[in-house]
Amino acid sequence: MVTRSKGTPVSIGNSPEDDRPSVPEDRPSIGRVLQQARIASGLTVDEISATTRVRVPIVQAIEQDDFTRSGGDVYARGHIRMIAGAVGLDPVPLVAQYDSEHGGRPAPTPAAPLFEAERIRPEPRRPNWTAAMVAAIVAVVGFVGFTLFNGGDDEGGKGQIAKGPQAERSTGPGTAKPSGGATDAPGPVPSDSAIAAAPADKVTVKLTVVKDKSWISAKAANGKKIFDGTLSEGDTRTFQDDRRINLILGNAGAIELYVNGKKIDGEFKTGQVERLSYTKGDPQAG
Repeated sequence: MVTRSKGTPVSIGNSPEDDRPSVPEDRPSIGRVLQQARIASGLTVDEISATTRVRVPIVQAIEQDDFTRSGGDVYARGHIRMIAGAVGLDPVPLVAQYDSEHGGRPAPTPAAPLFEAERIRPEPRRPNWTAAMVAAIVAVVGFVGFTLFNGGDDEGGKGQIAKGPQAERSTGPGTAKPSGGATDAPGPVPSDSAIAAAPADKVTVKLTVVKDKSWISAKAANGKKIFDGTLSEGDTRTFQDDRRINLILGNAGAIELYVNGKKIDGEFKTGQVERLSYTKGDPQAG
């Protein structure tokens, strides 16, 4: 007992702060325990994150005893439990250690960081209907203008259109041939009208697979390949060139052949390979 110079005697006891459980200074930290257990288990931080669904930066922060990134004591305890379970530790003593070191209750979450996070979160982009409407109007106007422009050309310039291969497709038996000597590059003209017209200044070959399948190779006079592939029953191809069409027919007996508008009655046999060459005028196989 001690007495003061004035007043009643008081007893010397422990302060309220001395009532808190003492923490052994040599006890390893939570982060160090979890890190050592992870290394001993042969696991990486990425593997722990994939197993626990705890983001990599949070796992790394906890291993450095930084729990501020967990978002509060409740989440910190949950993270400790999940990471401890992933590395094979009992989470109960680690959670108890966390409570003893952090006051045993969740610390209040600062409002400013949450507000900042909400403020900087990008808003979802909304459809720009105005731009879409403008683009649609421009497309319609462009289409109408293009149609009117082409219509005028068709009415005043039929001779130019007749120069292309598309004109040959629209040529009928009673249609006059286009004037001029302009020609296009050799290429397939897959239309019966070309055979019906059979222009005298070109060589025109039409073939149809009437049964089974046939492999076809067609080349122009300059050696350019027009077609190379297999046709099935019912398939038809038409080829045209200024000078000559060179053909290789696989399974020639399956082919019905027209050259310059005339049917070729060849003695082709099933499975036979034929190499043929046709020029303008009466069909002549070379």
